[in-house]
Amino acid sequence: MNFNIDQNFHSLNDIDVLFNDDVKIVLGSESQARIVKCREYLDNRMKSQKEPIYGITTGFGSLCNVSVGADDLSALQKNLVMSHACSLGEEVPQEIVRLMLAFKIKSLSYGFSGVQLKTVQRLVDFFNNRVYPVVYQQGSLGASGDLAPLANMCLPLLGLGEVNYEGKRYSAQEINEKFGWEPLVLASKEGLALLNGTQFMLAFAIWNIRKAKKLSGMADKIAALSLDAYDGRIEPFTPGVHAVRPHSGQMETAKNMLHYLDGSQIIAQYKQHVQDPYSFRCVPQVHGAVKDALRHIEEVFVTELNSATDNPTVLPDDDMIVSAGNFHGEPLAINLDFLAIAISEIGSISERRTYQLISGKRSLPSFLVAKPGLNSGFMIPQYAAAGVVSQNKQLCTPASVDTIDSSQGQEDHVSMGANAATKCYRVVNNVEKVLAIELMNAAQALEFRRPLKSSPILEEFVQQYRKVVNFIEDDEVMYTHINNSIEFLRSL
Repeated sequence: MNFNIDQNFHSLNDIDVLFNDDVKIVLGSESQARIVKCREYLDNRMKSQKEPIYGITTGFGSLCNVSVGADDLSALQKNLVMSHACSLGEEVPQEIVRLMLAFKIKSLSYGFSGVQLKTVQRLVDFFNNRVYPVVYQQGSLGASGDLAPLANMCLPLLGLGEVNYEGKRYSAQEINEKFGWEPLVLASKEGLALLNGTQFMLAFAIWNIRKAKKLSGMADKIAALSLDAYDGRIEPFTPGVHAVRPHSGQMETAKNMLHYLDGSQIIAQYKQHVQDPYSFRCVPQVHGAVKDALRHIEEVFVTELNSATDNPTVLPDDDMIVSAGNFHGEPLAINLDFLAIAISEIGSISERRTYQLISGKRSLPSFLVAKPGLNSGFMIPQYAAAGVVSQNKQLCTPASVDTIDSSQGQEDHVSMGANAATKCYRVVNNVEKVLAIELMNAAQALEFRRPLKSSPILEEFVQQYRKVVNFIEDDEVMYTHINNSIEFLRSL
């Protein structure tokens, strides 16, 4: 299956194709023409240009006033990639490196970067052959682009660094020999074009938003199951209630809850209690606010996908080479922080529903086992969820409000978007764990409502779940059940 990089992304649905391991990127004729046109313009401009051009005939950052001779321009670009390859810490997952490659190709394909066509094609070759450079998660300030991680990603183009291929680690020299590739010799501007850009932040951002949207959808279904297992009330989801406060996410969530609970014998039975705790009653307001946030964040991320984010920007039609700031990660940084905060609320309210389910209320046994005391039952899964939720609160401290001087003060305001991206990644994965624990508790609690049944949708959901996580009669080793519950959610 081929994906023509010429086409723009309009929504996250358009990006799904890149998660298919069999898809191959094709540089369309329009992209090739733009890349060649820009490179030819830059070469011709340099023949007549007498004044220094930042990053092309000068050093970088605070060395912007140091001119470099024509004979050293290629060495300048190679030195840039080597010296900036300073990412460290945990390795970036290969599925995210794959996105980094795709998004760098996309950014360069607009023809505003001055790169050679063969350079972009080598990135395409890496993607298409599933050759993923070894990149690490720390080291980017998210301002002059993601300099350190992108430098590590681009080292193998020069025959340096390491890659992952078919489950094994190879040196770049070994992988070049395997595929018959010659190390690239960078022309002027190319190293800067490869390193400037937001593709590290953006790859994490797209991965995070896709998973967050999936978890947001799952949270409604799990909340409906918890509500029924708790013997909760249906009235808070009445359409008229939400019509008088018509936030779209709130109305959508209330509609989802009614759909999932339709036909439940439990929800239809007489209720002795007048109202439910907030974690049940306010699901539309909390889950809905998250949905609205995700819609806004998705729009920002998709705009970034369709952008050229390196520097200087080469504008052949305007006969200009402009040193500006499209590499600055602020649009992503703020919205990655927003995403972490928003999706963490799904986990926060989920853990509270779990707490209510084990509390010995509404005719449910303490800790959801028939013999509490002898058995601790579901006591500690809630502890675990609480610990994860608390960690999320710590991780949700915004990264984008921080900045620090670098490059001798030339780069005096940075976005910290890379830190926002990796923190958000942890938050999203944490929320998945918390929802998995709620599901485990809700399915357990439902059994104490028998012989009454929940809705056909929820009963089918629990039936599928029981194939991987069984009902707990007496105490068992619980972490395996939690892990199986997480894997169940991932499989949906």
